Amino acid sequence: MAVAVFLVYQTITDFREKLKHPVMSVSYKEVPLYDAPGIALYPGKAQLLSCKHHYYDHIPPLINPGQPGGIECTTQRINYTDPFTNQTMKHALIVQGPRDVKKRELVFLQFHLNETDQDFSAINYLLFSSFQEFLNSPDKAEFMKDCESSYSSWKFSGGFRTWVKMSLVKTKEEDGSETVEFKQETSVVNYIDQRHKPASDQLFFVVFEWKDPFIQKVQDIVTANPWNMIALLCGIFLALFKAADFAKLSVKWMIKIRKRHLKRRSQAMNHIS
Repeated sequence: MAVAVFLVYQTITDFREKLKHPVMSVSYKEVPLYDAPGIALYPGKAQLLSCKHHYYDHIPPLINPGQPGGIECTTQRINYTDPFTNQTMKHALIVQGPRDVKKRELVFLQFHLNETDQDFSAINYLLFSSFQEFLNSPDKAEFMKDCESSYSSWKFSGGFRTWVKMSLVKTKEEDGSETVEFKQETSVVNYIDQRHKPASDQLFFVVFEWKDPFIQKVQDIVTANPWNMIALLCGIFLALFKAADFAKLSVKWMIKIRKRHLKRRSQAMNHIS
């Protein structure tokens, strides 16, 4: 009986613990094309010289670096107030990111900064999940404020070519909503500038490319199954009933044997008398 009570208590306790601590499930979905992400850049005084899409990780040699080239990307400029201060005005350049991961599509951008009063020069950027959602948004300034509040921002420095490889993580929350997060791996290569230029003149190069065709999906799964618990409890109670029946039959059998023994003993005593 004590063992059965302990098993019932342990089963209920395990069920409650599994409800409180769901297990994280990670799966991967392969896609031939991504929804083109939005790349929000904050160049400040830097000028966009060129923006082009290339394929198969091939970037042609630079022609006249530091001079304006072709802008072959879909871009938009947007101004909005800083979502954290509501006072500072932010000036963003929004660029449509790569889509075709099978062909290893990439976006290559070149910026030029002629002068700076800073000790270190860098351009900030952030990534958001859909450039098309930005285009369709009726209030693009508010859209960008929400993006800046939700997504992390990064930097790339002048005098280098920064290669950003992106990956996408979608997390399903407890309320059923889905959040999107970008992860990235960066490699930095020094640019050998052979131009005759003043020391404050700098070039910035950045490449955006998808790392692989797999979207990572994360969700919490509750492993506690009420039907399993009910079945286990039913098994315990059934075992208790079986044990009780067995005990009842055992007692009846012992009483019967005892009565038979007493009867034989009485007959033996009568025979002696």
